[in-house]
Amino acid sequence: MLVLASTSPRRSELLKMAGYEFSVVPPEANENYLRGTPPVQIVEQLSTRKAKLVAKDHPDDIVLAADTLVVLKGRILGKPKDEQEAKAMLKLLSGNVHQVYTGYCIISGGKMVTGHECTSVEFYTLKDSDIEAYLATGEPMDKAGAYGIQGRGALLVKRIDGDFYNVMGLPIGKINRLLKSL
Repeated sequence: MLVLASTSPRRSELLKMAGYEFSVVPPEANENYLRGTPPVQIVEQLSTRKAKLVAKDHPDDIVLAADTLVVLKGRILGKPKDEQEAKAMLKLLSGNVHQVYTGYCIISGGKMVTGHECTSVEFYTLKDSDIEAYLATGEPMDKAGAYGIQGRGALLVKRIDGDFYNVMGLPIGKINRLLKSL
């Protein structure tokens, strides 16, 4: 049985879209990391931490965990704590290219596979009215970087270079190939 070690509704949606049957087990993992750690290492460490915690209680299952970060010019933009922080993040992203890193870890039968995907995203230059309208949807509040590309946040995006689904939080094509190889 596949176990998703995540509370992300987007990750669940992507696995369902790909035809997987799975259960969800929220990992109660510490998401702290050392300041100055490169984003690639952060997402891989956090996804591994989550997978290992859940795998302890599910040793006969395939456990999948992931962690996503939005990075603009070396600055990590996590989930905004309030609307003011979301507004500030969107202003930073306006007219700029940023990277979305998703680390993943799959544990199955004593084997562990970890890795990451990186996608570059360019935002249109946003007017204050664009940002206010997007904030009014409530969509930015539970997402790294204060936007969701699968929702109205798509209207902010000028271009992407890389895996679209990675920006949603799970590079499902890559994950599918890894799961089939186990």
